[in-house]
Amino acid sequence: MPMNLIHRKICSSEKWAATVEERLTPWLKKRDLGDDVLEIGPGFGATTAVLLKAVPKLTVLEIDHASSELLRAKYGDRAEVVEGSGAQMPFEANRFSAVVCFTMLHHVPTKELQDAIFAEVARVLRPGGTYCGSDGQLNLRFRLLHIGDTMNVIDPATFPARLGKAGFAQVDVQVEPKQLVIFSAVKPG
Repeated sequence: MPMNLIHRKICSSEKWAATVEERLTPWLKKRDLGDDVLEIGPGFGATTAVLLKAVPKLTVLEIDHASSELLRAKYGDRAEVVEGSGAQMPFEANRFSAVVCFTMLHHVPTKELQDAIFAEVARVLRPGGTYCGSDGQLNLRFRLLHIGDTMNVIDPATFPARLGKAGFAQVDVQVEPKQLVIFSAVKPG
């Protein structure tokens, strides 16, 4: 999905990678993601680098060709890198113990495509598997960063129902006002 030059520079910076590691590492320590994890939309791979330290097997799904190539070059010896859409995943049903995505849902241009991603996540998760992650919320800095970008933020008020409609249970959505929406949900079974 389109990202402007400033956004690309920030997301590919060492400073961003360090910030991601600082915030994501404690969050991951509180979760058991199981033995076979899928990350959707890793972009430049800051979250991928942290996940590789925390999970035994990682597959990443990235829609952008240039980002997929970058991820293969950086992590292809430690993670399976697949180029494709989260709305039409090329994976068998019930494969993954967990699916994660971080700060990517707002780059999905329509609510319908986001919902298709949620349905696909439910399809590829094992029964009892967890879908979790985070995404940005509107504030002035976020809006400025996304000038010329796709920016379709998740509404925390409707998010639980959307995940429920996709087939998830035990939906938990927490909001850090004007910062993040943090979520988890479980595939029943």
